[in-house]
Amino acid sequence: MLLVNLRVLSSTNTVPHRVSPGCECRTKLVSMTHILSAVAWPYANGPRHIGHVAGFGVPSDVFSRHMRMAGHDVLMVSGTDEHGTPILVEAEKQGKTPAQLADENNLIIVEDLVRLGLSYDLFTRTTTANHHRVTRAMFEVVRDNGYMLEQVTLSAISPSTGRTLPDRYIEGICALCGTARARGDQCDACGNQLDPTDLIDPHSTINGETPEFVETKHYFLDLPALAEALTQWLNQREAAGWRPNVISFAKNFLEDVRPRAMTRDIDWGIPVPGWEDLTTKRLYVWFDAVVGYLSASIEWAHRIGDPEAWRAWWNDPEALSYYFMGKDNIVFHAQIWPAELLAYNGQGDKGGAPGEFGMLNLPTEVVSSEFLTMEGKKFATSRGIVIYVRDMLDRYQPDALRYFISAAGPETSDADFTWEEFVRRTNNELVAGWGNLVNRTATMIFKRFGEIPEPGELEPVDQVLLDELEAGFKATSDLIRANHQKAAIAAIMRLVGQTNRYVAETEPFKMKDEADSEPGGRLRTVLWALAQAVSDLNLMLAPFLPHGANAVDKVMGGEGKVAPMPRLEWVEETVLTSEIGAVEGSAEVAGATDSSGGAVSKKYPIITGNYKDVPSWRRHPVVPGTVIAKPSPIFQKLDVSVIEEELARYSK
Repeated sequence: MLLVNLRVLSSTNTVPHRVSPGCECRTKLVSMTHILSAVAWPYANGPRHIGHVAGFGVPSDVFSRHMRMAGHDVLMVSGTDEHGTPILVEAEKQGKTPAQLADENNLIIVEDLVRLGLSYDLFTRTTTANHHRVTRAMFEVVRDNGYMLEQVTLSAISPSTGRTLPDRYIEGICALCGTARARGDQCDACGNQLDPTDLIDPHSTINGETPEFVETKHYFLDLPALAEALTQWLNQREAAGWRPNVISFAKNFLEDVRPRAMTRDIDWGIPVPGWEDLTTKRLYVWFDAVVGYLSASIEWAHRIGDPEAWRAWWNDPEALSYYFMGKDNIVFHAQIWPAELLAYNGQGDKGGAPGEFGMLNLPTEVVSSEFLTMEGKKFATSRGIVIYVRDMLDRYQPDALRYFISAAGPETSDADFTWEEFVRRTNNELVAGWGNLVNRTATMIFKRFGEIPEPGELEPVDQVLLDELEAGFKATSDLIRANHQKAAIAAIMRLVGQTNRYVAETEPFKMKDEADSEPGGRLRTVLWALAQAVSDLNLMLAPFLPHGANAVDKVMGGEGKVAPMPRLEWVEETVLTSEIGAVEGSAEVAGATDSSGGAVSKKYPIITGNYKDVPSWRRHPVVPGTVIAKPSPIFQKLDVSVIEEELARYSK
């Protein structure tokens, strides 16, 4: 019988109370929980665009940052997905080897994600020796447990190149619903799983050719033998409150469940265990990529000097795991990857036993976002409908992009990015709302006292504001942990608006009398309350706006270390190969052996960081006497001319 942990993660519980100056807030924290934040692996056939990071990047980082502040031990992992036919196709187009293309794009993606402030514990790549070894070990156990079937099937071949065409590079008419441009792996219109042979009038999206279908031998994941366990697990997940789009998508595939090919005719990728003599057979990239969550966790443990540390997130049944992606990856994370885990654990109809990695946890939640469009059009790099992350960060502040994605992104339905809306939200909400509140608060304190003043007795208007803000910690925590991030940041911005109304009501800028500024005077009390409000709001906004949070903290007399930032680090593959062993038949991987049998020392970039020292998710009383210097604006107001400039740039 499949046993799945249904424990609901409790949030930080904050008890509202009347605040007196200098008192510590009464905050109850639940015991620490291990939380795996598994972030979809961006594909390394080119730079990533803002639609990608709206799905996998910003939502996962907001969640991870918040959970750390709420007292939980978070492991956030991912990397670049570097195998598969699309890499070969693009490399050939550019006159490069697949390894060269993967190296170039891996570095671009790493640099972009660091600039965006995504707090990965480890962002690695699938061309490492560690990943090859873990993937092969995973495959062997699934196969030996009886869930990999050898079958002869028809494979789509390009007539002009003789190269196998990946399912997603074949389009045609869906035989089930009649929709055009259905892909060779699924039809987005009706949600059914397909094979290329199911399509009417199939053609290659690479060159328009009609593919040839030839017989070839492959391993297939025996999904029918795992269907009952998958159904039970999905029913439990539905009861736990998953997003409806994820549940309906995943369950739809179970209605027509059949074995799914897990190998491909290709010479770039991870060799198939037992088929090493078949040099043109490799593991399917989607078996390879999803195993990356486990292999990245194992690599992280080795790199911190505690090789078994990963097990706290993968073997402990009390640990929780959240997977972040766009909706085009739902089937692989809500069906294929759980099926592989069940097969590895021996929890399907054929039984079996886990291997060296032990009993592995299934996802607690698959958090899928919908699509982000651009000016009403679906992002399409080939047609120039694209805004690359790098270009965006070159021209605008990273937190402006993060704010747009958090406030207006495709959380549960498709969302449209327009330059007009980007400028409006940046100027009216981020700059005029939040940024102006910080600047005017710091300016008033600087001009009148030069430090946070000692308050006098609070009046009802002060207490109402402070109570609302303190209650906001629990309210927003509940929303973020449930992955309702748009609602969470909307709630925080309402508190920003309430605080701005407090300024308008109390009018500290009009308090000129000596009595107001004397010890215990009204001006001192109001400005102290505003300093506390800014501190509270800044902590709540820190997961969403980490760059701004550090800048606001400095403005208010802090060290600017509210939100720890990621760093790019160059590492050597040989650090791991000495510990985990060589990978047979994987000549293209970093750290493979040379002709003499020695280890090849190849450096590659990772994203990592130290995120342990974060403020807890609660009110931290401001300290009277803290020096406040003359502030500068934190967020940049955008000229409306940006709209026409950008529209012209992307219309070319």
